[in-house]
Amino acid sequence: MKNPPYQRRLVGAKPKIGVRPVIDGRLGGIRESLEETTMAMAQQVALFFHENLRHADGTAVECIIADSCIGGVAEAAMAADKFEREGVGVSLTVTPCWCYGTETIDMNPHTPKAIWGFNGTERPGAVYLAAALAGHNQKGLPAFGIYGKDVKDTGDTTIPEDVQVKLLRFAKAGLAVASMRGKSYLSIGSVSMGIAGSIVDAGFFESFLGMRTEYVDSMEVLRRIEQGIFDQDEFEKAISWIKENCQEGTDFNPGDKQKSRNQKDSDWGFVAKMTIIIRDLMIGNPQLKAMGYGEEALGHNAIASGFQGQRQWTDFLPNGDFSEAILNSSFDWNGIRQPFVVATENDSLNGVSMLFGHLLSNTAQIFADVRTYWSPEAVERVTGYKLEGVAKDGFLHLINSGSCTLDGTGQQHQEGKPAMKPFWEISEREAQECLAATTWYPATLEYFRGGGYSSQFLTKGGMPVTMSRVNLIKGLGPVLQIAEGWTIDLPEEVNNTLDQRTDKTWPTTWFVPRLTGRGAFRDTYAVMANWGSNHGSISYGHIGADLITLASMLRIPVCMHNITEENIFRPSAWAAFGMEAEGADYRACQSYGTLY
Repeated sequence: MKNPPYQRRLVGAKPKIGVRPVIDGRLGGIRESLEETTMAMAQQVALFFHENLRHADGTAVECIIADSCIGGVAEAAMAADKFEREGVGVSLTVTPCWCYGTETIDMNPHTPKAIWGFNGTERPGAVYLAAALAGHNQKGLPAFGIYGKDVKDTGDTTIPEDVQVKLLRFAKAGLAVASMRGKSYLSIGSVSMGIAGSIVDAGFFESFLGMRTEYVDSMEVLRRIEQGIFDQDEFEKAISWIKENCQEGTDFNPGDKQKSRNQKDSDWGFVAKMTIIIRDLMIGNPQLKAMGYGEEALGHNAIASGFQGQRQWTDFLPNGDFSEAILNSSFDWNGIRQPFVVATENDSLNGVSMLFGHLLSNTAQIFADVRTYWSPEAVERVTGYKLEGVAKDGFLHLINSGSCTLDGTGQQHQEGKPAMKPFWEISEREAQECLAATTWYPATLEYFRGGGYSSQFLTKGGMPVTMSRVNLIKGLGPVLQIAEGWTIDLPEEVNNTLDQRTDKTWPTTWFVPRLTGRGAFRDTYAVMANWGSNHGSISYGHIGADLITLASMLRIPVCMHNITEENIFRPSAWAAFGMEAEGADYRACQSYGTLY
């Protein structure tokens, strides 16, 4: 079963894409000759989006086309009225001809917007594109310009490949912006061990993302456990599933400190209840209303959350590793379903990075410490092994205390290669293989005095991945870091030697960033040295260009990336802020200010 019926997760309709066919308004021959072609262009794009985009919950993206072509301000207002009624969150204007620039543009300041001006010689669609973008820029309403490289014939109904890439990049990022608006980040607990990202900044969420911040003391989880405020039938189902699918590993704690078998079984029950309750806190559960808990049944409309855990909770009670790992995965005792976004140690900024990656890729996200840079020299000294291939310049050890998505095992496959897939593409067999590749070790008590269970697995090599992180800088605001690269395999003996130098009960991902030979990507050490926090979010696929487009919509400058120049897509106004692209990004974001 995929996405069980009770998991209608969030309040509010999913955002739609509004398509605006814009036309030369002169009647008496010109407009009439263009009506059919212009509307067909809009219908063609709407079909393209419908066939190639899905929301993170697996549903197809719906497109709304204006009722008529837009030749002037009255028809622009009619389209805006329809889009507001229909819940449009992203706006695309298309035209094959000249139209009246500022009279026909979309003036909604909160809607990401782009214009595709057809590259043809019969009618000057590109001239309108330039005029309309100038109007957008002069009015302070950034818009993306889409213009195909090759001249096409007027009757050509195909969408050029280069235009397709930009349409999808814009639409994915725009839908992510609209999907976050009005939703919540739920902070369960407070600040974990002085980690700055867990100082949840309401101003950032509200002004940059249009999100609420909700705060619940960790005690609420304990209250619901002790008072039985969870679905008892689901709990029994969860325990049965855990016994069948979650293999328990060796207890590496000193013998005199190990918990008894009864205590360990009790911990399994405790962490299963935690998992159900954290989910219920995020999205609610109608079953609780039937039990007489109407307020608790509502949840907090949280599209992402974080659990403080350390130390006040974990010094006393079982840790959150199991709950975070299962919630962040694409499956649990209810079957295959959309992963949640739950940040370890309540690191809300890494939670935001995970949310960005999830909304852009529709896949589960790896949460990890950016723990260690291993140089080729250090690897050879410790293991006697000389690195080669993609890892020849060294690699990063990504590892955290067992909270990582089980999708990160790499046991899913695309075209015979390891992958992390959208949940609707995951087979039951692949979910089982992810579980089989994971061992749940009794928590290391010197870290987690209250016990619990930590997952341990080794991520398969050969997956293209993108590591990202949002950081808040005083006097500047948020910035985004991006590093595309690959997971790698190491020889078994080398892996074991390196892995067991840290906690062997935690999941490991070996990561090699793609180097450019300059700046923060001159070598692998520089990537580690320039990373802005102890955590990173890792998404399957090379989605760095999509992240850059999203960041520009949110007015978050990108301070570090290894994306090739030709793949960077930002609003046209960014070109007016200087010829050095990254400095221009900072100036544009500062000039336009926050989106909300």
